[in-house]
Amino acid sequence: MIFMTAEKIILHADRDVSLMAYIQDNSIEYAKLEKRPAIIVLPGGGYSMCSDREADCIAMAYLHAGFHCFVLRYTLKKFGGWPLPLNDYDEAVSLIKENKEKWHIDVDRIGVVGFSAGGHLAAVAATMAKNRPNVAILGYPALKKDIVDACQAGMPYPAEHVDGKTCPCFLFACRDDNIVTVDGMLDFQKSLFSQGVNFESHIYAYGGHGFATGYANINDANMSKHITDWVKDSVDFIGDVWGELTCNGHLDPKIARCVNGDTEEFLSVFCTYGHLLKNESAVKIIAPVIAAVDAYIAQMNGSVLLDTLTKSFKLCDLLTMFGLASKRNEMEHALSKIINK
Repeated sequence: MIFMTAEKIILHADRDVSLMAYIQDNSIEYAKLEKRPAIIVLPGGGYSMCSDREADCIAMAYLHAGFHCFVLRYTLKKFGGWPLPLNDYDEAVSLIKENKEKWHIDVDRIGVVGFSAGGHLAAVAATMAKNRPNVAILGYPALKKDIVDACQAGMPYPAEHVDGKTCPCFLFACRDDNIVTVDGMLDFQKSLFSQGVNFESHIYAYGGHGFATGYANINDANMSKHITDWVKDSVDFIGDVWGELTCNGHLDPKIARCVNGDTEEFLSVFCTYGHLLKNESAVKIIAPVIAAVDAYIAQMNGSVLLDTLTKSFKLCDLLTMFGLASKRNEMEHALSKIINK
């Protein structure tokens, strides 16, 4: 019995672009797991090469966690460079979706993991691609403007393109990275924060650049013992976003794309109280909550601090807090018809 197939697909022979597909078989022992999520691996290398230690060995780690995996060796500078790498990514995702039945892939759960320059490509995919990923893992990503320009002039700076469609992101790097300093990653995190996008971030004390999984058989650099945790931590984060993968399928997700609904297309009970107060139509709908909040603040002698803090609470939390949970569905139905301006 075949438990996994490995196939190298040539996308563009003239540019040495290929997609290595690792597809796990639908074993009878996983009868209820009819389709699996997929991870696309984007190796680093300054757009001058595709690093081997950030390629198939990374795919193996995610295969172990139950994902189908694909390693994309994208167009390098010597073959034309940007925007061809992004086009390669979009083409790879389109191919994966076209083969969803053959490869039994859950097309609503396709993620990307990229390292260094591949981390830049993954971040651009998350913010600008035609086929945006449903989650992005960014390892010591090259996001700072001067580093991006040094790789190749004219490439986008992902922090400037984070928007209402950007997927949840998991980021990791080392404080002592002298090649790709962490400030570029921090700028990207600030953009994610400003757009309300969920993310998790780990900055390890030491380990430099290019540590891949951090396992000793891959890299013998002086590294923090915590570095190897990023693999499991990223899998757990994906589980939080997509729902944990089990032999019976996915459990319920624990977090949404955004921390709250303030940046979504329509209003909802997941919007913050302060955000809803800015909308006249919403104010009429949530009048019972407004009355409860005002009464509570008055009881606390009109606390300015409490008034400020309350505005950051999501409406659904306030409904529970003030015993108004029975009105949640009614308010959600009404709010969902209001465009979030």
